[in-house]
Amino acid sequence: EVLRMMDLKRTDVGSMDSDELRQKVELLIDDALETMVAEIPENIDITELKISVLNEAVGLGPLEELLADDEVTEIMVNAFDDIYIEKRGLLIKSDISFSSDSAVMSAIERIVSPLGRRIDESSPMVDARLPDGSRVNAIIPPLALRGPTLTIRKFARKNSMPMISSVSVH
Repeated sequence: EVLRMMDLKRTDVGSMDSDELRQKVELLIDDALETMVAEIPENIDITELKISVLNEAVGLGPLEELLADDEVTEIMVNAFDDIYIEKRGLLIKSDISFSSDSAVMSAIERIVSPLGRRIDESSPMVDARLPDGSRVNAIIPPLALRGPTLTIRKFARKNSMPMISSVSVH
């Protein structure tokens, strides 16, 4: 519904910065939810739904919450429904998933497109960096056998290494 509304309003997403796009899409989601409120089951949390749709439309989908978590140092998307994270040095199977391979592909394209890079069958692998410096590696079919894969290696936001004083040895 949000995409249909953007099309109807002839929204030029290419001319907006990421904050402006996020705000515009958020308003469109609010409008869509207003018109669809009767169709949404009562057990659905509207706030969570809104965040999920916003992240899927302009962010990296379900990875947004993992990227915001400072304890997560690596995210490994082995398939749309097979995601692992490294947290506090431990490898953990995540309970989040993308809705499909095409949703993973959209997230990959949102990472590489602003960098002027491309990923397709003729160039099925890309290494890149997110704006925060995190390293990204993406591989798609035909190299990736189970669908698009994505690995994001995050770095600490602040210096967490203890200071070491210099000691002279005589």
